[in-house]
Amino acid sequence: MASVDVREELYCSICLGIYTDPVILQCGHNFCKVCINRVLEKQEGSGVYSCPQCREEFPERPVLLRNITLYNIAKCFFPAGPAQEETGVLCTYCDSSVPAVKTCLLCEASLCGKHLKNHSTSPEHVLVDPTTSLENRKCPTHKEVLKYYCTEDSTCICVTCRLDGNHQEHQVVSLNEASEREKQNLRHILQNMTSSRAKTEKIVQKLQAHIKCIQDKAVGKRKKVTAIFSDLRTQLDDLEKTVLAKISQQEEQVTCSISQLIQQIKLRMDELLRKMRRIEELCDLTDSLTVVQESKKNVYFDAGKKDHGSRDVYLKIFHAANLDETVMVETLHSTLSDIITSAEKNIYIPCGSYKLDGNTAAKSLRLSQNGKEACWIKPAPGSSYEDSPERFQDCSQVLGTPCFSSGQHFWEMQMSECGEWRLGVSCGSIGRRGDPSYLGCNDKSWCLSKSSNNRYSVIHNKKEIIISRNISCNRFRVYLNYQRGQVSFYELCNPTKHLHTFTATFTEPLYAAFYVFGSNAFVKITT
Repeated sequence: MASVDVREELYCSICLGIYTDPVILQCGHNFCKVCINRVLEKQEGSGVYSCPQCREEFPERPVLLRNITLYNIAKCFFPAGPAQEETGVLCTYCDSSVPAVKTCLLCEASLCGKHLKNHSTSPEHVLVDPTTSLENRKCPTHKEVLKYYCTEDSTCICVTCRLDGNHQEHQVVSLNEASEREKQNLRHILQNMTSSRAKTEKIVQKLQAHIKCIQDKAVGKRKKVTAIFSDLRTQLDDLEKTVLAKISQQEEQVTCSISQLIQQIKLRMDELLRKMRRIEELCDLTDSLTVVQESKKNVYFDAGKKDHGSRDVYLKIFHAANLDETVMVETLHSTLSDIITSAEKNIYIPCGSYKLDGNTAAKSLRLSQNGKEACWIKPAPGSSYEDSPERFQDCSQVLGTPCFSSGQHFWEMQMSECGEWRLGVSCGSIGRRGDPSYLGCNDKSWCLSKSSNNRYSVIHNKKEIIISRNISCNRFRVYLNYQRGQVSFYELCNPTKHLHTFTATFTEPLYAAFYVFGSNAFVKITT
């Protein structure tokens, strides 16, 4: 009974449980450290601290001192610590609510630390963590503790099931052995899951890094677009000033021309007025001889007739009054085209160091010293080109350098007006011999083609699409967007015209590629 009385002194007045890490206030009352801290934190707003039990007030937040003696006493009644209390399983043999530390399956009783010391340690008494679900641990048929595991039926059995039941001929192991096997399997599964999780984390990290890369690229592109539009606004402002200046210039020229016509007309009017006054004077004269003589001199003959030149004067004025809009249209057209071309070049990456690769050039091609131009020549014995696996043998083709495996790029070129030619992109693995090595005649190249009869088309994998629009110049641009799998062809006329776009999935680095054939046929890189 003395222990019961002492236990009653071990309960915290706040949580009503046995003290865990007890502390003492200046007034002498004890509380769990966690409990009293919560109370004091709530009292901070009021500015006054007080003991929850005796209501004694403290001018400042009291210092909490650990009550070691009380802690040691409480530990004897609560040996499993606070975590055991959370199970809600109490000792079967104690008169008060004392948490259990073990449960005996044979006795069907839960034991605190004190009763556990006196409990039987024989093998029949199976001790497990505190639990109230004892029925789940017994055989539903024989009501005995489950001690074995039947590997054939994958079920837990008791002793009677093993000796007299349906499992006599089955392979049976102890629960401990079955548990170790399952733990080994679980460890293997856990290892695989850990490895899978690590791989998944790496994938996530790569995707996050890719997101970061995309975000950084987006920031750079926003800055580039902002700069492009700022430059466009500046160029448009300059264009506006140029067009307005041309209008003002035309206005001045036309106004000056009309002013000169008006001045000429006024002079004619003054002369006409002088003649009219003289005629009036003659009409008023009494001297007949003077009137006849002066009239016969035809001085006023033309003035008295209809003015046939007035219509020409009015036509001049009419035409002079119209401003020449052609000048404005041509200025807008050419300048806007230049602005758009400039903006496109700012978006794509020009291949400034781009040139033709002499190691791939067919023997029927002659390359310039700077590697920017190739022209067709009639093959002759003893060519200076050395044989190599990279060189085209049966078609007058050449690849460019460097190659492209990412990003957006463009290059511009001038093609000959005569002969045949093809221009485009090709994988480095394109064949070097026979008909399949020609640009467009395989699945490794995409090209724009001009035949000897001036028929234009685009070709890929032997599939040809005729270009219906008229080609008016011999300058072209190729755009490559590797990530999006696009190859586009443009005619660099005024304005620039889009001819065709191929869409594909690129799996190899790409090279610019050219084919020229015929007298005076050539290609010249202009970027």
